[in-house]
Order: sequence, then structure tokens, then C-alpha cells
Amino acid sequence: MALNPNKDVRLYYSIKEVAKEVGVNESTLRFWEKEFPHLRPKVTGNKVRQYTEKDICQIKMIYNLIKVRGLKIAAARKYLNENREGVNKQNEVLETLTSIRDQLQALKKQLSGIV
Repeated sequence: MALNPNKDVRLYYSIKEVAKEVGVNESTLRFWEKEFPHLRPKVTGNKVRQYTEKDICQIKMIYNLIKVRGLKIAAARKYLNENREGVNKQNEVLETLTSIRDQLQALKKQLSGIV
């Protein structure tokens, strides 16, 4: 059995961790599981959901379509089914822009302390 050299990388995340990272309630995640057939986290014998990085990426795409763009559930489902690759690219761009914005805000805060 190979050892994991990177201890920070995890295979599974709990519903609580995912909800906190994405910024939605746990009940919202459970609801989205019912509405989006491609979103299926692993469920243990004790009914504990275990999300992978791929699941989290899909949840972020759904969040972007519903919460950011304001699409209805049916429209988001249709959009994902018809244009999954385009949505992936748009989600990556959005995450990059958000990261850049956060870095610029931190830099602005540092510069305002100098002046």
C-alpha cells in the first residue's frame, strides 16, 4: 500500500465542510443532490455523505448557476446537461478572478497602511 506524501490532500469531505466552503446550508446540498442527477456523493452505511473534489467542483458550478447567475433549478440542470465543458471553463475563470480580487484587496489594505 502506497503512503500519501501530501497529508493535506483528502479523499473525502463531510457535508458540513463542503457547505461551509461553498457558502450554503447542508439542506441545500441535500436538495441539490435530488435535483441534479450527476451530483452523487458516496454514502456510507450510516448514511454519512462523503464528497470528493469532483463533487465539490460540481457543487460550485451549481452554486454559480443558481446563486450567482440567478438561474432556476430546471434551467441550471438543462444548462449543465447541454454545456458541461463550457460551464467548467467559466467556473475556473470565475474562481481565478475571485482569487485575484482577494489578492488585490489584501495588497490595497497593505498599501493603505504605508501611506
